[in-house]
Amino acid sequence: MLANAGSCLSSKAGRILGLISLCFPAALIWILWYAVNSDRDDVHPILNQLIPAGHCACQTATIFECSSCLEPAPEFVANATEVEPWKFEYGRDDRNAGFSEQQCWTSFPGLFEDISRGARYWKGNGGISRQALDSVKLVAGMTRAMIFDGDLYVVSTKAKGEDHRRKILASLSAMHRALAAAPDRRSTPNIEFIFSVEDKASDVTGIGDPMWVFARRASEASLFLMPDFGYWAWDNIIDGKNNEIGAYEDVVEKVRDLESEIDFSQKEDKLVWRGKLSFAPKLRRALLNVARSHDWSAVKELNWRVKRNFLTLEDHCRFQYIAHVEGRSYSASLKYRQACRSVIIAHKLQYIQHHHYLLSSHGSTRNYVEVERDFQDLPAKMEHLLANPTEAERIADNSVKTFR
Repeated sequence: MLANAGSCLSSKAGRILGLISLCFPAALIWILWYAVNSDRDDVHPILNQLIPAGHCACQTATIFECSSCLEPAPEFVANATEVEPWKFEYGRDDRNAGFSEQQCWTSFPGLFEDISRGARYWKGNGGISRQALDSVKLVAGMTRAMIFDGDLYVVSTKAKGEDHRRKILASLSAMHRALAAAPDRRSTPNIEFIFSVEDKASDVTGIGDPMWVFARRASEASLFLMPDFGYWAWDNIIDGKNNEIGAYEDVVEKVRDLESEIDFSQKEDKLVWRGKLSFAPKLRRALLNVARSHDWSAVKELNWRVKRNFLTLEDHCRFQYIAHVEGRSYSASLKYRQACRSVIIAHKLQYIQHHHYLLSSHGSTRNYVEVERDFQDLPAKMEHLLANPTEAERIADNSVKTFR
């Protein structure tokens, strides 16, 4: 009888252990899935260390080396009737899309750095042939277009859903505006090209393909950078609902109106950030965990479904310090944050956008503060900035001068 009882207990123990061996891996997988996909700030820091990097290779970063990008370009006399050399004036020229080539180079030194880099790359690799373009398979999010005699033509385009359609139309609209305003549009070189509106080039193309994109890694040398769709307008679709941000110029106007009423010293001396955690969970949760216990922190997650912790883009400008964190690849929100007369604090970036060559993290042209990708040096740098408000304001002024 005792033997039977022991056998019974042993059998039950075996079944329990078997059940545990099945349930534990399933529970661990579910916990990791939740940590990666949740937008709630309820994941323990230890668990965050176990989250795979996913889309974000958190130990890699791009170093921007463009010492001449922020140097003033030589002034020039625009026409024979002028006495004073021409130079860009904000308020007079910021909405003029019809600059000559010389005016563009004078107004925005460094802004075309990636185009020049891409041209050098392809010149050294035999140029871009029609065969090279034909070899690129067009998939959703891509468009093949051409400029001929100064006019823009769409050869072929593929879109998956409303989000693709809007981004493609925004990009084409910006190109058309530039061509339509060109002083001598018929002299624009004829060109055929392919561009993608996807976050990552690797989602749609292979290594070495010639293509225009919004962001690239340093290793993706065959790609050309173009301004992202948001410089035209951004209608953000989330769960089928429209969250209209609007035209970039309208956002900047709202920022200017707000900042006309408050000086830098009157802004809240805290670091603000709002973002969707699941776009880059390991990276973005690291910011939350580091900033959490500090008095200077206004860092919070954003749930777009219910707009918990929501701030308008211009309301970010009420803070002296604004954090920037990459998402699935680049984060299109940087240009809006740079519209504020605030100090941008960004981790070492992995993806390059067309204007990133103008970022300066040191010297008299310093226009943002750079921290490590794990944010471990963020507290020390925040304490330094808070203790040196004049230095912080100078960085904010440089940012506006460069990017707004």
